[in-house]
Amino acid sequence: MQKILECVPNFSEGKNSQIIDQIALQIKSVPNVKLLGVEMGESANRTVFTFAGEPESVIEAAFLAIQKASELIDMRQHLGEHPRIGATDVCPLIPISGISMEETVVLSKKLAQKVVEKLEIPIFLYENSAQNPKRQKLEYLRSGEYEGLEKKLQNPDFQPDFGKNIFNPKSGASILGARNFLIAYNFNLATKSVEIANKIAQKIRESGYLDKEKNVRIKGTCQAVKAIGWYIKEYGFAQVSTNVTNTNVTPLHKVHEQVCEFAKKYETSVIGAELIGLIPLKVLLETAHFYCQKESKMLPESESEQIEIAVNYLGLNHLGSFYPQKKIIEYALKNQ
Repeated sequence: MQKILECVPNFSEGKNSQIIDQIALQIKSVPNVKLLGVEMGESANRTVFTFAGEPESVIEAAFLAIQKASELIDMRQHLGEHPRIGATDVCPLIPISGISMEETVVLSKKLAQKVVEKLEIPIFLYENSAQNPKRQKLEYLRSGEYEGLEKKLQNPDFQPDFGKNIFNPKSGASILGARNFLIAYNFNLATKSVEIANKIAQKIRESGYLDKEKNVRIKGTCQAVKAIGWYIKEYGFAQVSTNVTNTNVTPLHKVHEQVCEFAKKYETSVIGAELIGLIPLKVLLETAHFYCQKESKMLPESESEQIEIAVNYLGLNHLGSFYPQKKIIEYALKNQ
């Protein structure tokens, strides 16, 4: 089996396309690596890259991208809706085929070491690479964001896994780690209310919310799901932004059903969705099966027809056409 590693770095720049183009050129310059997607978000002021290929080549491409971001992005000037801690905010590595999670963890540490040695950017390890259980969660490492980073670095309990606890004002810090495939899926709401979006997010996300009257944390309805609410200026509506970290635990169609249900309770509705990055084929096929069964419809034999059903139910055509050859990871790798 061919060894394929995926990398999905998130950079704190979503407005200046020239900067993004220069980062993309670094990735494209590495042989045996395929750049699969570049998605800029103006309100979030953030861009998500997706590339994959031979593991060692992916590590080289990731380093070059981080290096270019450190040259071109100045966190002292950065403002955006999305939480962030540095110019390269987070850089996950995902084993796709022929490579184990354990091998991916080793590669994440190799990348972290190189970034520290060459760029002097403090590195925190998360997910499967975390050396401390409480550091597995991205939101823990990102709490306080860039603005609180200098102070947090002085905390003995918040020392970098690689590098010194010296604040880098231009680049901040970066979070690296090996993780399972994650689906970044944003629900578009028929409202501008961030308050409603946040209430829905609190109800569904695994971490839930704090009931202040009872002083207890109420768990959300969807395990392995992270969610926040925000307003997207360029779209003119609020979103419930979710990260589905394990579709074997909570299928995407369940998250969709739950968001729709809570949206109705708050007197709004889901009008569509936005997929950031790529999605595995099996997730869409499972979605088609679920909705055909729910609506007592016959499931088509054709894979393309099943994909069309899933895309329509999930609202993935809301902000633009959904192209399976570009957005489904198996298809994208095959067609590059």
